[in-house]
Amino acid sequence: MIFRLSQKLNAKIKAGTSRSLPLDENPYADWSAQLFVADRAQYILLANTKSLYSVVMFGKGITNESYFIERALSNIREFMESDGQEFVYHRFIVPATGSVRFAKALNRSVTGSTNDLVKHATYHLAGGEISPFDVGFLLNGMPMSALNSSGSPYGIPRDVFKTLANEVEP
Repeated sequence: MIFRLSQKLNAKIKAGTSRSLPLDENPYADWSAQLFVADRAQYILLANTKSLYSVVMFGKGITNESYFIERALSNIREFMESDGQEFVYHRFIVPATGSVRFAKALNRSVTGSTNDLVKHATYHLAGGEISPFDVGFLLNGMPMSALNSSGSPYGIPRDVFKTLANEVEP
């Protein structure tokens, strides 16, 4: 499993020098993570690198690699179970968690897209009326131009995430 950390998040958890890695063979096992602040609280956006399917979690108290991995996987599992994606989590993500690596962002397109997701998450979280958990559902329904397919100029992260199973070998 690969977690692609932003520079801020890498510095926060002291993960050392990040290296460049290609996209994981299992697209469900490659996640980009970005630390951000909204209304003076730290949050972390976890976005599946291929589909931009996102989970938002609190960043407070995450001070090292192992605690980050534990909290990230726990939040991804909880969110996916609530979103009806429990099978995908257990079938494709759990087996990949035996080996976790940290890396740099995949490319500028992913970085730009996660920056957009962070802006939208910050907006929703700034009012304090919606939980980070619920922000994930809003982000996963948002049209993204980086996901354009089938002649459409936009793709929806949740829909693209569901189709990734077609790319994973049985």
